[in-house]
Amino acid sequence: MKKVILSLVLIVFMSSQSMAQGMPVYDNVNFISFAKQLLEAGKQTSNIIKTVKFLKKQKENIEKVSNAIKQLKAVEQLISNNKKLYNVVQDDLREILNSPYIKADEVNRVNESFSAILENSTKDLDFINQILSSDNLKMTDAERAKVLKDKEIQSQEMVAEITKKTERYREIISFRRMQDKVNTRETNY
Repeated sequence: MKKVILSLVLIVFMSSQSMAQGMPVYDNVNFISFAKQLLEAGKQTSNIIKTVKFLKKQKENIEKVSNAIKQLKAVEQLISNNKKLYNVVQDDLREILNSPYIKADEVNRVNESFSAILENSTKDLDFINQILSSDNLKMTDAERAKVLKDKEIQSQEMVAEITKKTERYREIISFRRMQDKVNTRETNY
């Protein structure tokens, strides 16, 4: 810093000497005041640089915390979606399969359809566990948060799909129940 200030002072003197005519006159008070101002400006610049570095570090820390929160929210939503899937399969699938209006050949298709969704959900949970617990994948927090968000969206789609299938099978059962009532009613004519 001192070298920079000294260089600036020499440049000022050199340029003033080349333009001046006759004997140069120096005002020592102004020169000392100027040197002090340059030193003070150098100190302020140094402090500003330190402040910028500190703020950059704090910004990085905030981004890390933000990514960690996003990851936690995504994992929480994934777990919630998987609970919904398992509850639907435990309750609704049992009800569908126990219905007398579902034919024997349909039982296997219904079971396979629901099992495929659950298997996919289990694979996603294993993958997420691997992402969160292993550094082998060499992912940044932002990349990890994006993968988790994508998996969260996929799990929401699986919940929607299994809900649609459940509703569809309930409608089939309801239709067949109504059809059975119509076919077994007594005629009075």
